[in-house]
Amino acid sequence: MVGEGVMHECLSQPEIEKVGVVVRKSCGITHDKLVEILLPDFFQPETVAAQLSGYDACFFCLGVSSIGMKEAEYTSLTHTLTTGFAKTFLNQNPDAVFIYVSGSGTDSSEKGKSMWARVKGRTENDLIKMSFHAAFMFRPGYIHPAKGMQFTQPMYRYVAWAYPFWRTFFPGFVSTMKELATAMIFVTLKGYSKNILEVKDINRCGNQNRLNS
Repeated sequence: MVGEGVMHECLSQPEIEKVGVVVRKSCGITHDKLVEILLPDFFQPETVAAQLSGYDACFFCLGVSSIGMKEAEYTSLTHTLTTGFAKTFLNQNPDAVFIYVSGSGTDSSEKGKSMWARVKGRTENDLIKMSFHAAFMFRPGYIHPAKGMQFTQPMYRYVAWAYPFWRTFFPGFVSTMKELATAMIFVTLKGYSKNILEVKDINRCGNQNRLNS
């Protein structure tokens, strides 16, 4: 869901000349700026390394739920997969920005009781240590989906009605899909004062009046 929303926002921004989407199968979208890079196995990013060259940033939106998983499996699908892709992308684009969509509650200490939070924290820490021009870890909470998106998760049918209430009384918990996507573009172009962006940081950056101001 996040990847689709970010892709559409990137395609709509005149500052962005080309958008490459790395997908297991075609996303079915046609646009003059869009380049599809088919990667059936994300554990083998080296197979498309040449196609990853020439980009200023990578917005890594892939992720899985930890529900029902053992730590080893979740670590493989979260830490191993993400850092492996990041290393391949970095080799092709040493001056690029890397943005990782993590999650609110991620544990930077890697020592907490929550398994998923520890694994996400380790992933964030290792990405920040890489020699990218800059690396930003985004920790959204509830993301209110954009209308008309194809990959909105079914659960949103049952909870989206509460968004106005959450926005009013728990603004540090919610963002819109547009705010998240715009914030990713904004920090790529303008930078930010810290590597880890919580919801309030995401919303602040996502509500800039002009990306090129």
